[in-house]
Amino acid sequence: MIQALAFYLFALVVLLSGAMTILSRNPVHSVLWLILAFFNAAGLMVLVGAEFIAMLLVIVYVGAVAVLFLFVVMMLDIDFAELRAGFVRYAALGLLLAVALVAEILIGVGAWSAGGIDLARRAAPTDAGVPNIEAIGQLLYTRYLFIFEGAGLVLLVAMIGAIVLTHRERSGSRYQNIARQNARRPQDATRNVRPEIGQGVQL
Repeated sequence: MIQALAFYLFALVVLLSGAMTILSRNPVHSVLWLILAFFNAAGLMVLVGAEFIAMLLVIVYVGAVAVLFLFVVMMLDIDFAELRAGFVRYAALGLLLAVALVAEILIGVGAWSAGGIDLARRAAPTDAGVPNIEAIGQLLYTRYLFIFEGAGLVLLVAMIGAIVLTHRERSGSRYQNIARQNARRPQDATRNVRPEIGQGVQL
């Protein structure tokens, strides 16, 4: 009974938070509603025994992604009048996305009505007595080891590409010469002048 009440509570708050994330006019409020949705989604993951996914939701999404969104939104100078003015221009695209999301929801409801998933026919069945984190670790480092390493290589290539693009040679850029700065003498850095009355200093 307690598990059922907790499920309906978490699910209701997730739905309301998701709706308020979309309907809030203030972007800061939208991000705060999104954080609340992530927390309650983590509660749902705990209820189904996926504590590792719940930990990822709290640490990665709430602790990093959502907070980063919040900082970026607070730092931007957003013109709300301009945002509301462009609503009509993108109404057709928004309607198309809404139709696609409704179609996905209908497909999901149909799949749910068809019955539960046979756990014995999963691609990577695990023992029911093995903890969630241990089961994920066993699958990642045995059955899906090469895929896991491939994902790491993709991230490594993306990181190297970002570093190369950041440190590429640009025309007209002035770089710091530390050896030249250290070799500079005080008499070369300053110049004593005595300007006449009414005259400025020539640089």
